[in-house]
Amino acid sequence: MIRLSKLADYGIVIMTHMARGRARQHATHDIAEATQVPAAMASKILKTLVRTGLLASNRGANGGYVMTRDPAMITVAEVVEALEGPIALTSCTEEGETDCGIEQLCPTRTNWQRINDAIRTALAEISIGEMATAIPSAFMVEDDNSDHQVSRPPMAKLA
Repeated sequence: MIRLSKLADYGIVIMTHMARGRARQHATHDIAEATQVPAAMASKILKTLVRTGLLASNRGANGGYVMTRDPAMITVAEVVEALEGPIALTSCTEEGETDCGIEQLCPTRTNWQRINDAIRTALAEISIGEMATAIPSAFMVEDDNSDHQVSRPPMAKLA
């Protein structure tokens, strides 16, 4: 199974949440609560995204995190790479030295590179801004503190 790590998945969720409220600063605890990402994980992700330049942090009572660029200019691939490093499905698609013992003779290496490039391109063609606007209406509720809608986790159905 090919799957993003929780770190990358949560990072995209956090960035998508922040893109919907781009004009304001976001506190860690508010982000964790709104996205349902555990606070410790949210803090780790936010610090990493600051180190990689996708977010900026401001200290103080009214501090928090802000995006450094327009969400339409930040790609899903950038967020994944900021949190996980280069996108590589197999060791032979990684940049630099690999630990593959059959790399020089491998008959599938060229096609793995094509597949890896296609996935990287697909992730690079979707912006965080697009992710933020592609929310099903069933998940949208009015936010009392702003003039737009925000997503909330669905309520559990009672049996």
